[in-house]
Amino acid sequence: MKNSPARDRGISRRSWLLAGLTIPLFKLRATEQLSIRYDGDVIHVTAPSVHFLSGKSLERLKDGAAVAFVAQLDLLNESRVPVRQPQKARFVVSLDLWEDKFSVTQLGKTPRSVDRLSASAAELWCFEGLAMSTLGVPPDQYFWLRFEMRTGSPRDLEGDLPQGFNLRELIALLGRKKSEEIHWGPLETRMRLADLPRMQGRGMRG
Repeated sequence: MKNSPARDRGISRRSWLLAGLTIPLFKLRATEQLSIRYDGDVIHVTAPSVHFLSGKSLERLKDGAAVAFVAQLDLLNESRVPVRQPQKARFVVSLDLWEDKFSVTQLGKTPRSVDRLSASAAELWCFEGLAMSTLGVPPDQYFWLRFEMRTGSPRDLEGDLPQGFNLRELIALLGRKKSEEIHWGPLETRMRLADLPRMQGRGMRG
């Protein structure tokens, strides 16, 4: 049985409509990919779709509590098996309500802090603190780079407390009320080191 011209036009019209609907979806998926910066032998990432200083975490900050964040980078082979130890970064963020500016401390062996930042600048500063060395990684093989982030608890940060700072003080800083854990990601991108442009003026280290 042959299709009528009217039916063909209806199918064609539906096909065009469906095609039009898929375009925003592809754009959305593209914005969720990781942006990679290759500095020497170190990978830095940003995730344009991730704005963690908003929503519920921002509500906590406006209530006067600090908020802890735990970010993690993983490098996986094509079978999704890790080829590097996960790289983690832990941050504590607070908000100056009068100036509407953020202060951030990255915990670790050598803590560092910054203050008087806008939300977008504070988020970028946190991303800058999350990095992974690629020494020994074959440049011509494909890997998956995975990023994820979540809000943290005092227990997540206990091992990285600055000297002279104890867990009780941290609990007071983050607020005694147990808050729901918020997650971002995981976001992944498939890549080869050979395809990543290095930062201008930077070469391989070591």
